[in-house]
Amino acid sequence: MTKRKQGLLMVCLGASMWGGSGVAGQYLLQDCGFSTAWLVVSRMLLAGCLFLLIDYSCYRQNILSIWKDKADRHDVLLFAIFGMLAVQYTYFACIQQGNAAAATILQYLMPVIIIGYTALSTRKIPPRREFLCVAMAVGGTFLLVTHGQLDTLSIPLAALLWGLGSAFAAAFYTTQPKRLIRKWRATLITGLGMLLGGLALMPICPPWQFSGSWSTLAAINYAYIILFGTVIAFGCYLGSIKYISPTETSLLGSIEPLSAIILSMLFLHASFAPMDYLGTALILGTVFVLAKK
Repeated sequence: MTKRKQGLLMVCLGASMWGGSGVAGQYLLQDCGFSTAWLVVSRMLLAGCLFLLIDYSCYRQNILSIWKDKADRHDVLLFAIFGMLAVQYTYFACIQQGNAAAATILQYLMPVIIIGYTALSTRKIPPRREFLCVAMAVGGTFLLVTHGQLDTLSIPLAALLWGLGSAFAAAFYTTQPKRLIRKWRATLITGLGMLLGGLALMPICPPWQFSGSWSTLAAINYAYIILFGTVIAFGCYLGSIKYISPTETSLLGSIEPLSAIILSMLFLHASFAPMDYLGTALILGTVFVLAKK
């Protein structure tokens, strides 16, 4: 296998695993009675520790060196709370109130939010291509949540609000840690973000206070979320950048909502209307339009 094919395979596997973690999360939240806060805090603490262990094993550097710089400490804390914790909690809250497919698709409104923020911060009118993306994203969201009927919502209002919150959190999560990752390492910043975000949530939801029902299937789904849906998925996604361009990586990352839809139909017996597919296509189409040179 060539390095390019290896990179393509890695990003596809990583994105598919992310989509699968949403479906596994829906099963735990809706069928097993897990609370959103407990799932998020336990996932972040365990995954954060695993990431830091992997980082130390690979680089053999002091993971606490980042705390020597005041600006780095400040940015890591912002990323952990308003990026990593916020995107995890809003995403799983949207799944609990709605479903995994809708949560994943709504999170892909993130590029439009970044476009709006960039336009406001630079005080420059976005290019026509970006205006087209905004129109596609708004139209896709409208079809997804209303099926074209203004007087009804196809998903609960709470799920819609949590999904929009997830898109805003994902936009911050994507743009804010750029300086840190360039200065340090992606595994270190991701691990610290998850661990510190989990620690911040602990006073509200201690991981030892569990509500829900465990079973063999629940344990398998939970292990999948931690290992495959978090650690291995991130490893595949970030590792693919060594072999293919970041543009190709971001484009193939759009497999995530598609895998969430397919897996929801296979394992959760979810049904989707034609308007759902059209809305999804419009939202995901923004990724391809933005990536086109």
